[in-house]
Amino acid sequence: MIKDMSFWKWLGLLLAGFLLATLMYGFGGLVDLVPHGWAYCVASLASAAMMVFLYALFVKAFESHPAKDVPLGKLAAHTGLGLGIGLGYFCVVTGIMALAGAYKVTGVGASAVELVSMFCYFAIVAAGEEIMFRGVLFRWLDEKWGFWVAISVSALLFGLLHITNPGGTLWSSIAIAIEAGLLLGAAYKWSGTLWVPVGIHWAWNFSQGNLFGFKVSGQEAGESLLQAQIEGADWLTGGAFGAEASVVAVGAGLLASAWFIYRIYRR
Repeated sequence: MIKDMSFWKWLGLLLAGFLLATLMYGFGGLVDLVPHGWAYCVASLASAAMMVFLYALFVKAFESHPAKDVPLGKLAAHTGLGLGIGLGYFCVVTGIMALAGAYKVTGVGASAVELVSMFCYFAIVAAGEEIMFRGVLFRWLDEKWGFWVAISVSALLFGLLHITNPGGTLWSSIAIAIEAGLLLGAAYKWSGTLWVPVGIHWAWNFSQGNLFGFKVSGQEAGESLLQAQIEGADWLTGGAFGAEASVVAVGAGLLASAWFIYRIYRR
């Protein structure tokens, strides 16, 4: 059991697990060698599935028990729930910006091949980052030091991961730590599976970048179903980093996180 390990063994295995997860995530980026299209989609989904499989092998090898947070029986239901939450989140954020006059649709339409390709690609991002920050970091901290240490540290490091992105600032990292780091950690703890935070993360990136036309953590996401004019104060729109640096996104993330934490303690 993780909580019974000596500190140095625990730290060594934690760092090893995080490093291996990071390497798996890096190799997942090799799908960009494949042209966008159906082959790209298959390669992306296969890469995401392989990362989960290797994560399960790591847990079995070093923790001497099956990976309980990737049950195949809950794959469809929990991933679907996460996808719905992630999409709903950005519908709310975009809707509030539109009501405030900061988001105005100027056109509709995008290549179906590009949209499907990017949807599949974001499965790699979601699986890779959720294995790193929830499956390894959050879980090991939670079992050793408790929920509040786990959610605080994993959220902070998750936010700092994005500080080197285009347009990244200390504020954008804090914003991601609050709105996404807390939400994804709480969703993981509440559901007991990686599928829910993977689904949230997956739909979060795809919807903001390829449905609503925002930058994804400061990076262009390619074609978007909606083309929009996004203008206004940086605190409202998120500025060069995109909607994730908006106080609207932070507020929505805090509310969603509070709901999950409430459900955790009610249970």
